[in-house]
Amino acid sequence: MSLTDSARVLYGSPLSRPKVAKFAVIVLTVLVIIGTSFIVKNILTPLQPDALKVFLVALLWGGLLSIIPLAILWFLDRREHETTWLYILTFLWGSLIATAIAKPINDLIIGGVDQYLTLHPDIQQLLGDNARMAIAAPLAGPIVEETTKGLALVLLFWLLRAEFDNVRDGFIYGALVGIGFNFLEAPFYVANVFADTGVAPWGGQLAVRHSLLGLGGHALYTGLFGMGLGLARQTTRPWLRYVAPIGGWLLGFSAHLVNNGMGLLITLMIVLNGGKAAASSKGVIPIDPPFWLGLLQGSIQNFILLLPFVVITLVMVWQSGVWERNVIREQLADETEPVITPAEYEAVKGDRIFRTRRIDGTDRRTSAAIVRAQNELAFRKWRVKQMGQSPDKDQLVASWRDELTRMRDRKAAIAV
Repeated sequence: MSLTDSARVLYGSPLSRPKVAKFAVIVLTVLVIIGTSFIVKNILTPLQPDALKVFLVALLWGGLLSIIPLAILWFLDRREHETTWLYILTFLWGSLIATAIAKPINDLIIGGVDQYLTLHPDIQQLLGDNARMAIAAPLAGPIVEETTKGLALVLLFWLLRAEFDNVRDGFIYGALVGIGFNFLEAPFYVANVFADTGVAPWGGQLAVRHSLLGLGGHALYTGLFGMGLGLARQTTRPWLRYVAPIGGWLLGFSAHLVNNGMGLLITLMIVLNGGKAAASSKGVIPIDPPFWLGLLQGSIQNFILLLPFVVITLVMVWQSGVWERNVIREQLADETEPVITPAEYEAVKGDRIFRTRRIDGTDRRTSAAIVRAQNELAFRKWRVKQMGQSPDKDQLVASWRDELTRMRDRKAAIAV
């Protein structure tokens, strides 16, 4: 018997139980409402009308810029597209929930740093007027924000096992959360600088924070943790299932720490070499580069600064594609019509890194549906075998085979 799309997504999940699902929806709705209310009350309301207008314009441009990384993730996910609502939920978690949770905790840490500097004026004098943020940024951001964003991935990993298969899935989910976080954070910084100086730093803030095709910064940090969780799901080594998530979070934390700690490191180097810490930039009118130049400079800067983490991400995403193609090829080898035809299996063997196979003689939509069902079947068979069970006794495997049979019958009926 073929399962519905919702039943497949929730297969093996606690959310497949109606009471649990209703409770989860209520909790998520409450979190979104609380997060939205907190952002409106504590971030938007204090802004003057001109600064609020700048924030909204930056939010609009940020949304348009976010289309680029979202399109890249959609392409990476082409062999096994996750449902659209899952994309939306992960994006909303990053933009509304993670932001709202992180902001008050970050403020507490900044307040604690203020108190510390008050008790230690020698450090304030050593590091200059920017001492508070130079110390608070590497303390607050990496720990707090990577935890609040990462919580979404932990929930996905636990609650939607059927939709979290490998390293690539983990990177996609993590990057989605990071893109959502950046979507709201970048306009906030633009509006704050405008409120302080009267100049909106479109190139120096908005462009820089969407550099590396929008996949630098938060998308990269949380994507690293997602890849760790995906590796834990994908690996057959028991010890790696425990080490990979911890390693992934530490990598994301480290990348964030390197980015946020650069200002403190530069200040320390200047001071230790006999120089003087830079004066506070508060109230100073910034020199804002053109938008395109900000994108270019930000991309070069992030690429160099975060090179080890960028390389790790590129290699793991590339290897995940190799893994996906191997699993699809191996698990569909023993399938026959109507699941897959000999010609279609030849196309499976010819699949490449940037190539997306199609079913000949069908329209684009039907072709995509058949290919997706075949790939989902392959991944599910691999998962069942990994658990030491028989695919022929698995309900989800049977459901995907039934779905493919149904699509073939419908195609044949249309042809007649």
